[in-house]
Amino acid sequence: MTDTSTIDAQILDLMLRAGSRWVLWLLIGLSLAAIAVIGERLWFYIQERKPGEQLARALGVLREKGPAEAARVLRGARSIECAVVLACLERAGDGPGAVDEQRAATVEVERQRYEKRLAFLGTLGNNAPFIGLFGTVMGIIRSFHDLAGSTLQGTEAVMSGIAEALVATGVGLLVALPAVATYNAFMRHVETAAASAEAHAHEVLAYLKAQRGGDA
Repeated sequence: MTDTSTIDAQILDLMLRAGSRWVLWLLIGLSLAAIAVIGERLWFYIQERKPGEQLARALGVLREKGPAEAARVLRGARSIECAVVLACLERAGDGPGAVDEQRAATVEVERQRYEKRLAFLGTLGNNAPFIGLFGTVMGIIRSFHDLAGSTLQGTEAVMSGIAEALVATGVGLLVALPAVATYNAFMRHVETAAASAEAHAHEVLAYLKAQRGGDA
């Protein structure tokens, strides 16, 4: 019983010493990291935007001159659509079955590249409010501990301490909301780009199957 009381006292003393300010600094650090991730991903998606005219020209060349010439048009282009279509064109000689497998593999590889660091935003958006709430609880514990032996004048200071502790929850929500919003927007962009890549790859597959049917 004595050991349990000692452990409880040590935990309480640790909480009283720590307070809630370190939680605020933690949330500020996480918010700066989130801003860095958002900026990096935005720049990445801008660089990887779909070159619609180049892709359309490549598909037109495919119908007129074949896969080799179409692949030459797409080399050097940066987007998930171009990467998937180029991979399909380079395997065109192996038949539609091999091209379909290559399509699926390339889409998964490119999806991982597009989703890089997004898990951090999702995790931060889900957990930042709880981190803020933890800081608030620690601040309130300290305030009520101070309230136990305070005078009337000290009581006003304790109330001020409780108000300060509640700031941690507000900061947690402030960090979480942009993280969740940008995570959802980025994931929507990834899903749209992947679906577009799949559609263009199926155009290549349709061409190869038509050619094989004509040869037969």
